[in-house]
This record gives sequence, structure tokens and C-alpha cells, in this order.
Amino acid sequence: MTVRGEAIFDFPDTALVSEPPKVRQGQARAPAKTLSKDIVVYLTIAALVGLSWQVSRMGWFKAGDDTGYWIGVAGGVMMLLLFSYPLRKHFRFARNWGRVKWWFLVHMVLGVGGPTLILLHSTFHVGSLNAAVAMYSMIVVALSGVVGRFLYARVNRGLHSERATLQDMQVRAGLDEAEARSRLAFAPKVEELLAKFEQNEVHAQTNWLTYLRQVFWLPIHQWLVYRQCASQLRQVLLTLAKQERWHKRDYIARKKNANKLIDQYLNAVARVAQFKAYERLFSLWHVAHIPFVYLLVISAVVHVVAVHAY
Repeated sequence: MTVRGEAIFDFPDTALVSEPPKVRQGQARAPAKTLSKDIVVYLTIAALVGLSWQVSRMGWFKAGDDTGYWIGVAGGVMMLLLFSYPLRKHFRFARNWGRVKWWFLVHMVLGVGGPTLILLHSTFHVGSLNAAVAMYSMIVVALSGVVGRFLYARVNRGLHSERATLQDMQVRAGLDEAEARSRLAFAPKVEELLAKFEQNEVHAQTNWLTYLRQVFWLPIHQWLVYRQCASQLRQVLLTLAKQERWHKRDYIARKKNANKLIDQYLNAVARVAQFKAYERLFSLWHVAHIPFVYLLVISAVVHVVAVHAY
């Protein structure tokens, strides 16, 4: 296409007039759904701890009286029942005891409820060395469990599913190698930014520095790349709007749909890149979590024996 003998952007009349093909429903909702669940879990934990603190300040009971004692017993039993989840997962005789998904949910409830009752039992005070060791071991294990749930939620879908999402977005954006033409061909700098982002993140060297960078820095990097793409896209579309004499609503529609396509693509790339990082951190978490569990069991047994002996 030329104007006054000069070449301009090659922009098909129908490109980006309609919305880009939607990502499959399950793929689109997965990250938002995971984040929503995370927020609910964290707010619930914060609310329960805050409520326990308020109740402990009212002076209704002490750790050593009957009420405090039975609250401690209830919390201890709940924490003991936490071991039913690994029992269900790893022992053959327990494989018919229902779906692992529901056992994991119960494990989460017990993992929050048990420590909360123990905190309430203690009235947020420790009176002896063995009680202090048991208390702080429990806090470490509980926090470790929250971290483990965060990582588990991000590796649960599987790498194959995340790669399928990215490949699906590549085809829909026209950025797949098999596609002859990109929906963003009129903005080559945007294409270049997207290709570079994918190359740097999906095909990055596999080491711990890369994993940590992809967990903590990648979301910021993704946002920066999106802002760059949006800026480049705006300039291109403004030029095209003047040359093609678009109506304002056509310009707004094209800009909105192109930005949406870019955002979906960057999200798909980031999720594939982060999957391996979360997977490796999850394996490291398993190694670090188990010793703290053993320490908690030993210190809890010592504490219970000491309470009943003296």
C-alpha cells in the first residue's frame, strides 16, 4: 500500500477490527483463579490469627487451666491428623480412601486450624524452653506449609498444559512458525519485542539464579515489555489512522484488541517460563520442609510429656 508514492505500513483492512480469538476458558481463568484462591487463603489465615489474638487478650482462660488445656489438645489432634494426607498419597493400602484433591483440602484446613488453636492455647506466650521450641517449630512449619501451597498451586496444572496454552496463543496471534503472517505484522517492532521476550524467558539457561529471577523479576519484566509494546503500537496505529482516515471508534477498537492480544501472549510466555522455576523451588521446599516437621514432632512430644509429668 502506498500514499503519494511512499510505502507505508502493510495493514489489512480487517486486521484487529474484531477481538482476537479468545483463549480457551479454562486457560484464561487459571491464573486469576489461582490468585483469587491465594488471596482468600491469606486473608483467612490473617483473620484467624487476629481473632485468636483478640480472644487471648480477654483473659477468659490460661494455657494451664482446663479450657486452655483442651484447646491445646484439639490443636494437637488436628496437627496429628495432618499426617493422614501423606499417608493417603504414598501408601498403597490407602489409595482407595477417596480423591487426593479432597485430602489435600482437608490437609490445608487442618494446617491452618491446628496452629491457630495452638496459638490460642498459648495465649501468645511461652513459659518454658520446650514450649518455646515447640511453638516456634510449629510457626516455621505452618509458614512453610503456606509457601508449599503457593508453589503447589503453580505447578499443579503441569508443564504440558502451560506449553499448550502458549502454542495456542502463538497460533492465534499468528506468531507460530507455521503461520505465514502475523496479526501484528503491521507493527514489526512489537513482533520483535514479543519474540525477544519469549526467547529470553522460555529458552533461558536453567540455573537457580534464573529460577529466582523468573519468580520475582519476571512479572515486572513482563509489565515493562507490555508498556513498550503498547507504546509502539499506539504510534503505529495513530499513523495508520491518519493515513487510512479511520473513524475514532475503529482506532479505539483496533488498539484495544491489539493490546489484549499482546497481554494474552505475554501471560502465556510468562507462565511457561515460570513453571520450571516453581517446579524446582517446590522440590527444594520438599527437602527443607521435612526436617522442620520432624523437629516439630519431637518438640511437641517433649512438651506434652513435660506438661503431664510436672
